[in-house]
Amino acid sequence: MSDTMNLDDYLAQGGVLTSPANVPARYRGELMRLMSSFVDSELAGSAGFAASINFAPGIKERIAASRITLEKADHAERVLAVMETFGTDADRYQSQHDWAARLDRNADLGAARAGGDMRLSVFHYPINGWADAVAMNTLMGLATGVQMTELTRVSYGPLAEVFREIAPREARHAELGREGLEKLVATEEGRAAVKAALAYWRPRVAATFGVAGSSRYETLARFGLRHTPNETLLARWEALVAETLAPLGL
Repeated sequence: MSDTMNLDDYLAQGGVLTSPANVPARYRGELMRLMSSFVDSELAGSAGFAASINFAPGIKERIAASRITLEKADHAERVLAVMETFGTDADRYQSQHDWAARLDRNADLGAARAGGDMRLSVFHYPINGWADAVAMNTLMGLATGVQMTELTRVSYGPLAEVFREIAPREARHAELGREGLEKLVATEEGRAAVKAALAYWRPRVAATFGVAGSSRYETLARFGLRHTPNETLLARWEALVAETLAPLGL
């Protein structure tokens, strides 16, 4: 960074920070919030999906559910390692919440967080059966793919590198969901269960994109931690959902 260039200008022009020592306080706070939300969501997602292993109707599905459970925990560990460089006590952090805790299935959180952790609101709802798990994983997998287009470009270099390593595996999780849907809709009973599950999860996953016209977006964009408004990301996700479900008659 030039000695004469303002930090905000540097970041707005695509500048990258590479060390905790170079990070100003306000930027650090937003960066830690971003990482905490990801780590907490991955830990909660892994814990919630673990129960789905026993919902699986066959060995292939059991392996898929196990893989998602394992890799989400691994992704959390990788980002938590970046948080450690900022002084986070990783052992204490990962043990301070019940990641498997869920609210009532009929709760209506919208985009609000509940409890003491930073997980996205969708991870407060319980999964109810295999069709429910597959539908949720498909919709949330597509949402994560859209969000990864933002996360892989964050202005903190070490974190962006971790997200670029994570992105292909998160994309594979969505593919596993689509494969599960294809198998389920082959029967009338399965198709009915999938339709009900999609109707339940779709608005809850949509809420993870946040509100349109977010006042915090401008701050995050100025820091290079965001590049695309919530409403644009939501529209991309909705298009992907339609593209994914239409061939299945859903």
